[in-house]
Amino acid sequence: MSLRNRIQKYRQYRQNLHELRLCSDRNLADLGISRADIRQIAWMACN
Repeated sequence: MSLRNRIQKYRQYRQNLHELRLCSDRNLADLGISRADIRQIAWMACN
């Protein structure tokens, strides 16, 4: 994987992370996501 691709992937991860962190606990619960899982889900969405 090139450096450019890694940077893009990391930026997407950060964007996903930001958007998930903005969600209320109720919205996350509706999606079946706990706050403890946000990092992992944000990363998996980039792959």
